[in-house]
Amino acid sequence: MTAPTPDQIAKRMDGRLVEVEPGRFEALLPSPCVQNHAAFLAPGTDELRCLWFGGSLEGKSDIAIWRSALKPAGWSAAERLSDDPARSEQNPVQFDAPDGRRLILHTAQEGGNQDTCRVRMREAGAVPVDLDLPRGSFIRGAIHVRRDGAWLLPLFRCVSRPGARWTGSHDTAALAISGDSGARWSLVEVPGSVGSVHMTLVPLGGDRWAAFYRRRQADFVHRSESADGGETWTAPAPTDVPNNNSSIAAVALPDGRVAMACNPVNAAMHPGARRASLYDELGADDPRPDATGGCSPVWGVPRAPMTLCLSGDGGRTFPKRIVVEDGPGTCLSNDSTDGRNREMSYPALAVTADGGLDLAYTYFRRAIKHVRLSSAWLEAR
Repeated sequence: MTAPTPDQIAKRMDGRLVEVEPGRFEALLPSPCVQNHAAFLAPGTDELRCLWFGGSLEGKSDIAIWRSALKPAGWSAAERLSDDPARSEQNPVQFDAPDGRRLILHTAQEGGNQDTCRVRMREAGAVPVDLDLPRGSFIRGAIHVRRDGAWLLPLFRCVSRPGARWTGSHDTAALAISGDSGARWSLVEVPGSVGSVHMTLVPLGGDRWAAFYRRRQADFVHRSESADGGETWTAPAPTDVPNNNSSIAAVALPDGRVAMACNPVNAAMHPGARRASLYDELGADDPRPDATGGCSPVWGVPRAPMTLCLSGDGGRTFPKRIVVEDGPGTCLSNDSTDGRNREMSYPALAVTADGGLDLAYTYFRRAIKHVRLSSAWLEAR
């Protein structure tokens, strides 16, 4: 099948949720932006919402946070939530706090320098506040509430090296914990986590938690565990799911299984062309040398197929894998206007009322795609 062009994708971005086969519905979310990436799904008591970042190109200062809501007629027109003209605002997270506040968190960085990032939090219509987290902290996964009421915010830390340019080679994982509803945060470092990023939490019951990680080394999805509510963690260890240095999403299903959405391919499976860095297209004239040491990040491994992986052992192994959508996954360019980018990446997951799944992901960097899968559709695979 011939891949759609950016213009063809744009014409389909009307938000209508259409049943393409029994139990499977699809939509492309409306957006005024030519680039749309990093979806986050936020189910609520009223309706499902999707947040993402959009603009002209990842890393540019016109990148902002957008949100749409799923209505009976389909996804609503995109609403812009952030407006910093000097920073690229990325990786949104929505959190409905126990105290009734609906909070929006996101990152804000200077160009392609992720080590300059701040994490910001705001209520609707309010001025954002920079959280008291180390410079270079990044978010991607959902906030969870611990049994004692503490908030658990998974982080990855884009660690800078003196006099050197950020490359991802020293990135590590950490968990931010707040016992006062987000006013102050303490930091728990994950040991042995160089290269393990996009920490995503899944509750295992009681004080036990599993965390899953994207890997800068493009080898395998890694997993670590906490038995004390996130106060200490085991070092990340590989699962049986390959990873391409692209984002993952993981949730606990009502029956106790863990569902993970990802691109289960890695650098060893695709030894072809590579990107020099994450922000090749920005053309920055940064005179600093690249950071040395740490791990060796791999950029440009194809970002497809979009796959659901299911685990019955708390996420240690994922024997059942369902391909939701396949394609070339080409991601040697972040440009979403020339047709070279064909990735299906950066998934978000939410469990539906009938035990099915809502899945949202980047589609060729031109659009955010939403796929709703009924429990019957999943069990038939």
